[in-house]
Amino acid sequence: MGSQHASACVEEAERTLVELRDALAKAGIKLPSLGIDPVSVVREAPCPLVELGRCSVETAARLVAALR
Repeated sequence: MGSQHASACVEEAERTLVELRDALAKAGIKLPSLGIDPVSVVREAPCPLVELGRCSVETAARLVAALR
């Protein structure tokens, strides 16, 4: 049961990442470091985190505008 749950969590994180990347692209925003945090996946009980990473000030301003 544990490995199935862990696998489902990783799959959900990957699907969410794709959806986030697509939504950002539609808003004209690209986060170069967007991805799954590898450290959060290799734990005994994976609980994946989405790494938004770093971006330029211009990209951050676009994020602000999109969220408003």
